[in-house]
Amino acid sequence: MNELIVELTEISPRDFFGDQNANIELIKKYFPKLKIVARGNKITAYGDEEILEEFDERLTLILEHFAKYNTIDENSIERVLTSDTKEEYEAPFNSDQVLVHGVNGNLIKAKTANQRKLVDLMIKNDMVFAVGPAGTGKTYTGVALAVKALKEKQVKRIILTRPAVEAGENLGFLPGDLKEKLDPYMQPLYDALRDMIPAEKLTTFIENGTIQIAPLAFMRGRTLDNAFVILDEGQNTTHAQMKMFLTRMGQNAKFMITGDPGQIDLPRRVTSGLKEALLILKDVEGVGMVYLDDKDVIRHRLVKKVIAAYDSIENRN
Repeated sequence: MNELIVELTEISPRDFFGDQNANIELIKKYFPKLKIVARGNKITAYGDEEILEEFDERLTLILEHFAKYNTIDENSIERVLTSDTKEEYEAPFNSDQVLVHGVNGNLIKAKTANQRKLVDLMIKNDMVFAVGPAGTGKTYTGVALAVKALKEKQVKRIILTRPAVEAGENLGFLPGDLKEKLDPYMQPLYDALRDMIPAEKLTTFIENGTIQIAPLAFMRGRTLDNAFVILDEGQNTTHAQMKMFLTRMGQNAKFMITGDPGQIDLPRRVTSGLKEALLILKDVEGVGMVYLDDKDVIRHRLVKKVIAAYDSIENRN
């Protein structure tokens, strides 16, 4: 009797097999002449060689579907098993507005006009500045675009970085090694990634360097090729830091710089590298810039009012 073993990598077997192996049981119904066993992270099938080849092809498509959409259910399994072409079974999922199919099948989209403009600019340019107040989805949309590029194999890695400026706190007095000190500061980046990539796969990506999250100082001396790179909190860079970062750009790279000029944590009389770059690069071909505002805030409705109130006071002063 012929045997086929398929090992699940970077995929949670529990999520893929379904509750009480419901997904595997459904697949078995479509291949009644095979003996199919799911155990640990392996699926083993026994039977006629010709049927095993068909099973291998269909199971590969189901695994690709799970990897792309981070979910699988009875309907999607049946579509894969009964459709004649890949385009046919994927049709119900296609949407120009969807950036990433996140964890549990959540659809992550650009939700406002300026977020959609950011997406369009990132398609047309290799370097984009996204500027606006807190809650406008700059970082989140950027991370979604990076994950999309990685999934579609447009880049080989994602690099997320922030200038390690201490916003009213002294990191030196926090316990732990450098990573433990910096991880809380990088938390917004981790939070976005966890919405878009299953936990086990994200851990693997971070361990093998496919996704790198590091303070800006760690970028010095590097050439960033084949990567989608996001500099978050760019308003807290100095002139030298911003210039250093922008000149790290290598072949087949996408750079996105986000920031809020209204939340600068630099010492007084130190010019923000973001503000300076927006002026210096505004006429450079290949560099896109989008300015988000309170209309793009997608947090609690009070955030818009808070931003408006602070803007009113600051404008008066």
